[in-house]
This record gives sequence, structure tokens and C-alpha cells, in this order.
Amino acid sequence: MCEANVYIEKEGELEVLMENVATIKPQEGKLLLVDLFGDQKSVKASFKELRLLDHNVILTPAE
Repeated sequence: MCEANVYIEKEGELEVLMENVATIKPQEGKLLLVDLFGDQKSVKASFKELRLLDHNVILTPAE
């Protein structure tokens, strides 16, 4: 499967935002995360790192 876990880095620590994310879309200065079940979460963040082999996406909070 090609879904990923999305984390946000705060004060040097990684916090899980959402698991089994299938889609990430930019929307009005935010990122819309959608998982395999259709659940959605909108976060004001930017990409820090994509670890494709590990299926991990790391974000940083937007200022």
C-alpha cells in the first residue's frame, strides 16, 4: 500500500498528525490530509521532509 503517516515537528519532537494518509492537497495556505477512510484534517504547515521508503511525511508548523 502507498499510504503514509504524517508527523509534525514541534520543538525538535515528532508528533503524529494522521496515519494512513492517502492524499495531501494544498488548500488556501494549508495542507488538507485525507486518509484511506475519507477522514480529513486541515493543518497550517509546510513540508520539511518526505521519507518515501518509510512512508513518512514530516511537516513543520507554518508561521
